Amino acid sequence: MNELKQITKIKTEANIGNRFVAGLIDFIIVYGFLVILFITIGEQNSDGSYSISGAPAFIPIIFWFLVIVGMECTVGATIGNLIIGLKPIPIDGEERKLTFGESFKRHFLDSLDFSPIGYLLIKNTEKNQRIGDLWAKTIVIKTVQEGN
Repeated sequence: MNELKQITKIKTEANIGNRFVAGLIDFIIVYGFLVILFITIGEQNSDGSYSISGAPAFIPIIFWFLVIVGMECTVGATIGNLIIGLKPIPIDGEERKLTFGESFKRHFLDSLDFSPIGYLLIKNTEKNQRIGDLWAKTIVIKTVQEGN
């Protein structure tokens, strides 16, 4: 069966404030979960910090994959992006959910993308892309129209 793919020519916008808030929401969810996890099942160290070892040490990685990469692959956006009204799509404009590889690449270097480097790239690249978007060949578009 031939499936008609919807490809749209899209003009991107920096949306730095919205993108920052969306990322902040996502990482509040991830880090909030981690704090609760470490306090509830972690062992307190002599300096007052908490640590997790053994198989439970994989829980934070699995949670990150589910909440960040998994959401983009299954729902089409992370929780933060859904709330703010943003959606990552392939750079060719095809309106589809990202693949696992695209989403993983987008978020693998999030720590750099939340630094001034990410800001400078979004402001100075033709399609307003950060490091992860450049590597994954993705762009971020608005999903809701303002003022309508």
